[in-house]
Amino acid sequence: MPPTKPAVALAPVPTVKPARIAPVLSSVQGKIQAARLAQAVPHLAAAYSHALARWAGDPVLRLLGLPIITECYRSPERQDELYTHGRTAPGPVVTYKRRGESNHNKLPAPALDVAFLLFDGSVSWSGLLLSKFARLMKAADARVHWGGDWPNFKDRPHFEVLV
Repeated sequence: MPPTKPAVALAPVPTVKPARIAPVLSSVQGKIQAARLAQAVPHLAAAYSHALARWAGDPVLRLLGLPIITECYRSPERQDELYTHGRTAPGPVVTYKRRGESNHNKLPAPALDVAFLLFDGSVSWSGLLLSKFARLMKAADARVHWGGDWPNFKDRPHFEVLV
């Protein structure tokens, strides 16, 4: 029987994860965000701007995602369309308010909805990220109410002020 060669242990090849980069808005996205923010009542817009600046100034939070306004003012037609979700249209219920009943239906709007632009370009409505941003919004202005604090329907993307 010929002698056997000792097995050579190969070192594992390290895998390199791509560096996570903080998301940045394109110029078009920036204009859309500015237009949406301009629809908000002044003190809600100021609270959002302050919370966004604090988020962007934190190196850890900045890497988690970038807060973006998904809706501020909402037309009566858009409100009707959203009301059908989970009723006559597929998907979960996203609102219990009909046309004219939502704070989104006023202009300037005392309400806005937030999501997060992630580093890979996708959008997230993560409850954890929204709760972190809610703390910053409420710290920016005590008049801000977060939909995640509501006792029945938890509307985590929603922020509003009473007018």
